[in-house]
Amino acid sequence: MGNTKPFHSFWLFFPAAAIWAALVVPLSLYAALSGSGWPPGLLGAGHGHELIFGFALALIAGYTLGPQPWRILAPLFLLWLSARLGWMFAPENTVAQLLSPAYALLLARHVVPRFQAAKKWRNKVAGPLILVLCLLSVVFWFANTTWPFPPMPGSRRIMVAAIIGLLLLMTFMGGRIIAPAVAGTLEKRGVPLEARVQPRIEGTLLVCLLLAMFLSLAPSADIGTGAVLMVSAALIMIRSIRWKLWHCGHRPDLLVLSAGYLWLAIGAGMTGLSFVGGTDPLPSLHVVTIGALGTLSASVMLRLGWQRARRSFPPSWQVLAIAIAVAAAAMLRLSAGPTPFAHPEALWTSALLWSSTYVLVAIQLIGLFRHRPAPRK
Repeated sequence: MGNTKPFHSFWLFFPAAAIWAALVVPLSLYAALSGSGWPPGLLGAGHGHELIFGFALALIAGYTLGPQPWRILAPLFLLWLSARLGWMFAPENTVAQLLSPAYALLLARHVVPRFQAAKKWRNKVAGPLILVLCLLSVVFWFANTTWPFPPMPGSRRIMVAAIIGLLLLMTFMGGRIIAPAVAGTLEKRGVPLEARVQPRIEGTLLVCLLLAMFLSLAPSADIGTGAVLMVSAALIMIRSIRWKLWHCGHRPDLLVLSAGYLWLAIGAGMTGLSFVGGTDPLPSLHVVTIGALGTLSASVMLRLGWQRARRSFPPSWQVLAIAIAVAAAAMLRLSAGPTPFAHPEALWTSALLWSSTYVLVAIQLIGLFRHRPAPRK
């Protein structure tokens, strides 16, 4: 009977995602710089594949599934784990290639319907956004198979589209976390906040970033992609300013979450400039995947863990350490430019900061889980 009780998904997927994030980056550098080519699945676009379709989709599972019975959680988690190990060690194997799309589709099957009860289209949109990101895992597999499918964009363009899709999802969900938290904090201090969710800006961002994601798949649309991304960056910045975050100095956890949101604006703007200028967007995209994803994901994991286990916010030193370490990792990767392997010291230091952050997050989450209050009978 115990196995039928719902179990909070984040206690399973968040520590696993953190451990995976900590492993993937240094192992991908070792595969490229050692000359060994091991592990083979993390060469080239492999580490990007695992950070988006492995790490990010595990985060989505942990954050959106909520309490679930083990008959749902166990198969989903085992499929995720099998997909990660299969891709890392046998990326050329057909079964290993199919495991990631299978996990993405099963995740979408459980997650997407949870958002359909909302009445407003902006509240329903999280489900379709997650579905699009999951379907890009399938598209990536199509693009890398020799089967007679219709012509597909190259792996690189699919990964760029997936990162913009992730940018879109973080913009939407990050806003939905930050806006009510800031409003509640300012209300306690007697500071009025009229601009909360800001539906017009949010709706425009959804349209712009969705357009940018689809335009990025077409080589002839780079200038259009860049222009839309720069507009999106400006809108994210305006939205952040209207939250009056300068009144939240006593809440470092909120400030760090907001810093992650500002990384989204910086990453979108720099990537847009790269597209418009005809330069390699890869360094700028790492501002999104390291600066924004790192800050937001680690902050949200700790925030949810502390709220569930201790009914409190994470300690200031933890969230501030995350913000500093991830910012340094992002800047070091950005400094390596479009030829990163010519700067191994910067890459290894960046990887060390990134991995240390997620190791500490995983340790903290496991500790919080072990000492959480006993469930009510």
